[in-house]
Amino acid sequence: MTPQDTDTPAALRQLEDDRSSVRLRAAMAVGTTPEPRFVDKLVERCAIEPEFFVRDMLTWALARHPVSVTLPVLLREVRSERARARSQALHTLSKIGDRQAWPAITRTLLCDADDEVARSAWRAAVVLVPEGGEPALAAVLATQLGRGERETQLSLSRALVGLGEVVLPALRAAATAADRQVRTHALATERLLRDPDAGFAFAIEEAKRVVALGGSGPAGQ
Repeated sequence: MTPQDTDTPAALRQLEDDRSSVRLRAAMAVGTTPEPRFVDKLVERCAIEPEFFVRDMLTWALARHPVSVTLPVLLREVRSERARARSQALHTLSKIGDRQAWPAITRTLLCDADDEVARSAWRAAVVLVPEGGEPALAAVLATQLGRGERETQLSLSRALVGLGEVVLPALRAAATAADRQVRTHALATERLLRDPDAGFAFAIEEAKRVVALGGSGPAGQ
């Protein structure tokens, strides 16, 4: 890095540069020499940054700051009207991993109409859920089964599998739902829970065959 790269005020200005490579280096510089007074600017940039790799570096930079400083700002941001702001704040909370943030992971966020926000909320919830809260979380997540395209469904399945065996009652209830897509997704997720190496594509195709035959039990049984 050049002296300019490690100058935090200069790096903050560079976060607005048109070149993503400059913004990436700037985020790294701010994280390398963290200063609490710059947290607001980092969070503000997360909400509008178009490049994934830059957003990830911004998250890293935020995680380098004291939780006592970042947490209040991020908790405010998850209530933003901007979807990207909510999504990135949730992503950052999942990386920081402080369970003080758990009350902010509301049912509204877990069921957010924006798929990226919901996916970020699912990941954060699995990291932050307190001991004993897993069954209730699984019940909420199960209401989202069958939602969206393959990438969204895979994210939800991973979140449910991450909670472990406590998700089985919710999955088995969903496997009897009227909606064919919900049943398929529930069966595929249970398959992944029982056999993590099966792969999502295989689990979905297997579940589709079970549903087509009128089944609602675990796929492959």
